[in-house]
Amino acid sequence: MYKKHIMALGAVLAVSVAGFSGAALAKVEGDTIILGSSISLTGKYATNGLHTQRGYDFAVDVINKAGGVKVGGKSYKLDVKYYDDESTPARGAQLAERLIQQDNVDYMLGPYSSGMTKAIAPVSEKFGVPMVEAEGASRSLFTQGYKYLFAVLSTTDLYLPMAIEMAAASTDDPSKLRAAVAFEGDPFTADIRIGVLEKLAEYNIKVVIDDQLPADLSDMSTTLTKVKALKPDLLIISGHSKGAATAARQLDEMKINVPIVALTHCEAAKVQEKFPKTATGLMCPTQWVENISKSDKYFGSASDWNAGFKKEYGEFYPTTVPYQAAQASAAVIVFKEAFEAANSFDKDNVRDAIAGVKMETFYGDIEFSEFGNNKAKPMFMRQIQSDGSYKLIEKFSDMIYPRKINY
Repeated sequence: MYKKHIMALGAVLAVSVAGFSGAALAKVEGDTIILGSSISLTGKYATNGLHTQRGYDFAVDVINKAGGVKVGGKSYKLDVKYYDDESTPARGAQLAERLIQQDNVDYMLGPYSSGMTKAIAPVSEKFGVPMVEAEGASRSLFTQGYKYLFAVLSTTDLYLPMAIEMAAASTDDPSKLRAAVAFEGDPFTADIRIGVLEKLAEYNIKVVIDDQLPADLSDMSTTLTKVKALKPDLLIISGHSKGAATAARQLDEMKINVPIVALTHCEAAKVQEKFPKTATGLMCPTQWVENISKSDKYFGSASDWNAGFKKEYGEFYPTTVPYQAAQASAAVIVFKEAFEAANSFDKDNVRDAIAGVKMETFYGDIEFSEFGNNKAKPMFMRQIQSDGSYKLIEKFSDMIYPRKINY
């Protein structure tokens, strides 16, 4: 059953934590450490915002049931105070400051999306509050010199190159291929576009369409009409969950076949459930797969986490669990590890402990670079099969090629 942990407004009581070396004032409620998050529960990012919130909440529940966080010889539970940022960057920044200044939150979990993270990171940086985020992959986040921002996920430049590599592998001369690309205008997809264009240039693949999608992501017919007329060999679209759903719907409505079609956010948009026919053959990058050989002491293996999450939230995820939830849980693990390594609630001590995290988790390896990104984890590429399942693609022979739907 989905448990909504949006806490009531009000200041968080600051209490003194004693009984351990280097004791500091910790802003906790009794025996509970409060993490804060401005998260998109309404607006265009609400679908993924809810995936993220459920991932955070699931990890908090599992850690608390296993004894919580031990600092200074005392056990503490975790909880998260959420505000709905309405998928609006300015609102997210305002709420982040509210969490820190009014609610006295000293530790932040990130919002959903790179755009929201770009709005909130300067706020947490200004007040010296460590933020571990799971949903902002834009590589430009990690060129700003932030010292309090850490991300568990892979960066945008790694999302879609494999789709291009598979297209190149389909021919003896990749320079004869033609590509169509279309992206949302937000920071996340703008950075994905840069990585895509760089990889296409590496293979000398001609770009015949390079469109920016409409802001509301509800209609891609202008782009897709050109795709139908020009018949490219490769189509790449990135527009978060709403964009993936719109793309799948209109590919179906307009009866468009392209040999390779790659979309971001397939799982989160549930395209395999909503558009099963046209979803067949779609290439979908993912931060995580449930059968990787990774594990940790909190959740067990990747498949164990997947089974536990589906047991708790299966009504929302009858088939595939979106990776946004998995990486959100991984962010909570980082905080537990850091609190215990620091043996302190001092923000700077916790920040330094986060920077030193080096661990294997069910989600993958986590080790932060000096810039705050996770330098230890790759991306994965999967393709939707005719039965709606997702198959991991590691080489060209693993693929359904060409993707051809009998509309």
